[in-house]
Amino acid sequence: MTVNAVAAATVIGRSRDDIARRLAEDLVDGYTVNLGVGIPLAVPNFLPDDREISLHAENGILGMGPHPGFGLEDPDLTDAGKQPVSLKVGAAIVDSATSFAIVRGGHLDVTVLGALQVSEVGDLSNWYVPGRNPAVGGAMDLVAGTPEVWVCMEHVDRKGISKLVPQCTFPVTGFRVVTRIYTDLAVFYVVDGRLLLKECAPGVSPADVRNRTAAAYTEDLFL
Repeated sequence: MTVNAVAAATVIGRSRDDIARRLAEDLVDGYTVNLGVGIPLAVPNFLPDDREISLHAENGILGMGPHPGFGLEDPDLTDAGKQPVSLKVGAAIVDSATSFAIVRGGHLDVTVLGALQVSEVGDLSNWYVPGRNPAVGGAMDLVAGTPEVWVCMEHVDRKGISKLVPQCTFPVTGFRVVTRIYTDLAVFYVVDGRLLLKECAPGVSPADVRNRTAAAYTEDLFL
């Protein structure tokens, strides 16, 4: 049976919010973290209370907080996806040049991005949808200027096709830049150009992941 046919079968893994929650668990106290659009924008809602993590948005916020609550939104205060956010104590609002100086100057610890495809060696495609997206935006700067690039995405697309692939078929945002991948089914690390399965989502077996993954990988599961 092909990967596409197997992927059509129902497997219940993490929800989109649960993907963001799982990634947030791994953020380290003191990190400065950029959040891209899509699932990453839910990360502020799940940051551990015992860690001080500074969230960066490329539109010019350092010290971003979660949604302020319905009725408390400020239309001039949004994240990179134009969703309302709050500010943490000590936050700064800066212009675009300063925001990208933070990125290009190596001041971020982690960038969290969504993806259309990730290859088995860590190549990332995350912006081009035929007929829709006209340009890459700031993603190329982010993957080039950040030592850790963590992807959070659904494991397969709407047609049931694996988004973890042997080689990206969409335009590549960055080659060998992804270091971790969080999906509804699993957590992968990319180490020395190899894709490693580290964890299966609750209720998901290694066989479920294998049957829905087109990319080659090895299992190095947390016990």
